[in-house]
Amino acid sequence: MNQAPGHGLPTTLSVGEVARRSGVAVSTLHFYEAKGLIHSERSVGNQRRYGRAVLRRVSFIRVAQRVGISLADIAAALGTLPGTAAPGREDWARLSAAWREELDERMAQLKKLRDTLDDCIGCGCLSIDRCRLRNPHDKLAHEGAGPRRLLVKKR
Repeated sequence: MNQAPGHGLPTTLSVGEVARRSGVAVSTLHFYEAKGLIHSERSVGNQRRYGRAVLRRVSFIRVAQRVGISLADIAAALGTLPGTAAPGREDWARLSAAWREELDERMAQLKKLRDTLDDCIGCGCLSIDRCRLRNPHDKLAHEGAGPRRLLVKKR
């Protein structure tokens, strides 16, 4: 194991160490690597070795996923950083600001869904004649695909 000079800490970590430290499964790390979100190098014995910065990268991925950011958007965001760099405070501020509008729209959508479904939960569609969500004769088709009454209109 390579050691950081004067620190006694390894400069690289095994996949098991990264999994233990980050709280994600080894298979998840392999998946992230296959998607290009994180990178490893191979040891002489052909074992994956990760730089310590991967721990912050994995944390970044997990937090972004937790708030509903797609892996494609996470990959695009990480693509603005050097391949092995961990996002820092300025990076997080810049990247999360880019996601703010999407998150605001998603929150508005969830609030509208919550407020609109109050009458429908548990009704079994027995009140279809008074349902605020119904769309008789597909009158809303001209507005586009999907559940038009539930979609939040983008600004």
